[in-house]
Amino acid sequence: MKNEKPIKRIIVSRTDSIGDVVLTLPLCVKLKSLYPEAALIYLCKAYTKSVVECFAPVDEVLLLEDVEHMTKVERKQALFADMIFHVFPQKKIAQWAKEANITHRIGTSHRWAHWIYCNKRVDFTRKNSPLHEAQLNFHLLKPLGQTNIPSFSEIQDMSMSFQGNSSSPISGDYIVLHPFSKGSAVEYPLRCYVELAQRLSDQGYQVVVSGTAVEAEKIGVSFDHIPGVINAVAKYSLQELLGVLKQAKGFVACSTGPLHLAGIMNVKTVGLFSPKKPIDPGRWSPLGTQTQCLVFDNDCTQCQEKKSCNCIEKIPVERIFNALLS
Repeated sequence: MKNEKPIKRIIVSRTDSIGDVVLTLPLCVKLKSLYPEAALIYLCKAYTKSVVECFAPVDEVLLLEDVEHMTKVERKQALFADMIFHVFPQKKIAQWAKEANITHRIGTSHRWAHWIYCNKRVDFTRKNSPLHEAQLNFHLLKPLGQTNIPSFSEIQDMSMSFQGNSSSPISGDYIVLHPFSKGSAVEYPLRCYVELAQRLSDQGYQVVVSGTAVEAEKIGVSFDHIPGVINAVAKYSLQELLGVLKQAKGFVACSTGPLHLAGIMNVKTVGLFSPKKPIDPGRWSPLGTQTQCLVFDNDCTQCQEKKSCNCIEKIPVERIFNALLS
């Protein structure tokens, strides 16, 4: 890319869920180091805006919902940039980027729309890779001459530029349990979370249960009989939840967005995983300095054969309890 005009505006497009968005932070850090004078714009969905606003390298947040309702002329102006990275491939966004005459349109070669709308395509696959999701994003830098994939330790260092909301609507010392994942992961049984909450309460710990409005009915009154439990399910905005997690003394969940938020804010975070690839900790472990991922059996035959398996349910509650308090 020598002898080309200076790069002044870069768009990172990742319009999927919270955990995926969190794991693009290291890529943003690297881009800012490569082009320190360029404005870094992050294109995301409205519900992840509060997360992206915590990314120190990001200068501007652009919402997919706003762009969708723009005229063609307005959209071209909004997407004015020199470079775009399609981290989460979407045909319509790739088309918009070409219509906006973005000079460098970078995406995976494994999406047919990118052969039409991207002019720099990278041949890599996520599905069977041994790399962590945050590392995989760095393949998209190959057209810039950046062929080195950072080590996981380097990825961890890059994650330190997450600036979480430090104001929590909940006072005191507490541990957060987040039982569900909106179906994005293999889930640990609710009854085991209840048992864990009881054990924590018996030891004098305050417990906060979090979740979405969709999950409220599943959780119901499961924890109501346990002293010291605060039901925070569907009670807080994402920005407020960031504060709740930031001030927590511990956090437990399966592989879901809040797990990645707690991890990257350096809360003592315990993730509950299946060892099945590509949903295992090697691919999806949360970033951060105080994270621990638990699986029941790394040698689970069914998981190795990628069959349906509930071995996550066999992780002992005592093991989680000890991990939280170690």
